[in-house]
Amino acid sequence: MPMPVPIYQVDAFARRPFAGNPAAVCPLAAWLPAGLMQQIAAENNLAETAFFIPLDGEEADFHLRWFTPTFEIDLCGHATLAAAHVLWNERGFARPEIIFQSKSGLLRVRREADGRLVLDFPSRPPRPLGAGEYPAAVLAQALGPGAAVPQAVLAARDLVAVFASAAEVLALKPDFAALLGLDYLGLVATAPGSGGVDFVSRFFAPEVGVPEDPVTGSAHSTLIPYWAERLGKTELFARQESARGGELWCRLRGDRVDIGGYAVTYMAGALTTLPEA
Repeated sequence: MPMPVPIYQVDAFARRPFAGNPAAVCPLAAWLPAGLMQQIAAENNLAETAFFIPLDGEEADFHLRWFTPTFEIDLCGHATLAAAHVLWNERGFARPEIIFQSKSGLLRVRREADGRLVLDFPSRPPRPLGAGEYPAAVLAQALGPGAAVPQAVLAARDLVAVFASAAEVLALKPDFAALLGLDYLGLVATAPGSGGVDFVSRFFAPEVGVPEDPVTGSAHSTLIPYWAERLGKTELFARQESARGGELWCRLRGDRVDIGGYAVTYMAGALTTLPEA
């Protein structure tokens, strides 16, 4: 019988349980078959399950992979934050910076004195889309009945719809089946914030089994360069306005972005009934 696999559930971009975005984290000694890791992610039924293995004598400390319930993804912020939290708080990692190897290159996470964790991610600026460059009728249907018309539509990995106000973003009731016709991994809805919040967002990705993601670090690789240019500042504070909500401290650094947040361990256990590889 295979050895049990440790598993942790962490609420990322949150200072308390039941907020932010829950991610599962499985430290491994060596990779499990990709199909089995996908099955574990589907069984967990969280937005992401992260798996990592140690690397010896290489530039990175660990190799990190992320799985939604249906798909292995190229970049995930909240599960990277969760993996770093597990290493520092549950697995005894001692250095103040962790370097992960990933499908998106080397990703660094540092721990600040107050316990905030800061992701060093690639910047993915969006490009404006003109009429005819995206299915406008599908987008209108996907945004749901009574939705405001976006002021602008942009694209990077995800389609980005920019609205006039946070109220318009909060009012969205998207048609998840229609979202599948947009041909992007996800749809980001964003608008200016208020009361010390520079911008807000929501993120929908039914294509990869995540109808609405509570807090999406990877989307901020695109939102940070957009809002930094629009607002004329490189340090920003953001909120993702899902039902659980999340806080993100953001900074633009040329072709990289810093995405900071807190995390808390909700649950720790072990997977004990995995099949033989």
